[in-house]
Amino acid sequence: MGLGVRWTLHGDGRTPAPGAVVRPDERLSWPRTAGLGAQHVVAMFGASFVAPVLMGLDPNLAIMMSGVATMLFLLATRGRVPSYLGCSLSFVGVAAIIRAQGGGSAAVTGAILVVGAALFAAGLVVRKFGARIIHAAMPPVVTGAVVMLIGFNLAPVTARTYWPQDQWTALLTMLFTGLAVVCLRGFWSRVAIFLGLVFGYALSWGLDRVFGKIHSVNGGTEAVDHWRLDLSGVAKADWIGLPSLHAPSFGWSAILVALPVVIALIAENAGHVKAVGEMTGDPLDDQLGTAISADGAATMLSTAVGGPANTTYSENIGVMAATRVYSTAAYWAAAVFALLFGVCPKFGAVVAAIPGGVLGGITVILYGMIGLLGAQIWVHNKVDLRNPLNLVPVAAGVIIGIGGVGLKVSDNFELSGIALGTIVVLSGYHVLRALAPAHLKTQEPLLDEGTSSYDPVAGDGNGGDAPSRDRG
Repeated sequence: MGLGVRWTLHGDGRTPAPGAVVRPDERLSWPRTAGLGAQHVVAMFGASFVAPVLMGLDPNLAIMMSGVATMLFLLATRGRVPSYLGCSLSFVGVAAIIRAQGGGSAAVTGAILVVGAALFAAGLVVRKFGARIIHAAMPPVVTGAVVMLIGFNLAPVTARTYWPQDQWTALLTMLFTGLAVVCLRGFWSRVAIFLGLVFGYALSWGLDRVFGKIHSVNGGTEAVDHWRLDLSGVAKADWIGLPSLHAPSFGWSAILVALPVVIALIAENAGHVKAVGEMTGDPLDDQLGTAISADGAATMLSTAVGGPANTTYSENIGVMAATRVYSTAAYWAAAVFALLFGVCPKFGAVVAAIPGGVLGGITVILYGMIGLLGAQIWVHNKVDLRNPLNLVPVAAGVIIGIGGVGLKVSDNFELSGIALGTIVVLSGYHVLRALAPAHLKTQEPLLDEGTSSYDPVAGDGNGGDAPSRDRG
């Protein structure tokens, strides 16, 4: 397939044959392919423009660079891994911490660029030694804990920044979004976050018309009178123009806060490649290292000009599963549409006008969902938290990460929150496993009077292997 930019026509070019799928190296007719591309853009749209808004970055630049990142990814994987690279939400908490420490957008993007470089290097290591190195260094018990503390660390952002701006709009937006996630079906359920934003946007406009200005905090510390939805910037914005660019800056404190997120990105990429391989019937384990490196390179490129990090999007996996179309041609079309959105400043102004109360209602659910993905990793891999080798490092690391516990190393350097929590989970797991007596690693040491001991089918309780394969 060369570089993945040549496709054969599938059947009559209209719809997949019964029971068949449109493979990555195939396509439907170009009008239908363009339509599928537009559908992929809508699917990624909600999270991809929420992420830069929450991080204080330019949403126009973020959307444009997501298109560039997707093109780079498709070229690097030679069209074998259909995927859209949208803006990663994993760095929202990182951005909040860096800004609280006095850093600006340049410090945020500089720290994320270093994470992109680490992700790129991790992909090269996986290409060299195979996927098993990921499971050895970051077993599911560790990965799940890091994802959990990254998500739940964001709770204060919602509670202190967004929700107080308009608590009733936040509450109604939260309720609507929750109903949309649970009650809608198919495509609409996958864009429930986007629908929640649209609902909150319209609700804020209506409340302004009926009740006038609201008296609350609005990005500051003191309450002021302000419109819930201020569209003055939209009227002033041009229809066509390039987004604003800026160079990154680098500081050790910001970099150390951001580095733990590389674990979440590796897990996201691994899960995406595995899912796509199962759906297409084409095992893609040999592409895992390339996909991780491509994501890292795309993140480095985006942050080098002031954009956010990018990652593979599960929303688009849902679109592929629903349509049975895995053609990378559709993703090229989606990338082109994203580029066009990126050069429309008026679009960016509409996004930037999203009221704080709306973001409060959305992030209550969104941040919680990110955190609970960690628990999902534990459940899927049968991680046994009754085993002290799993429980102790996870318990300590998650509380440190969520509570913002700090460790002052010197007058100018402190580890806290996500960074310290990840270090405790990762190092604690491997150190305890190396020092633990053998019987703790070959059976399930229960902390209560529960069920039976080690089950050779279920594994050793760390979400992995039987004793004969024990990596301890």
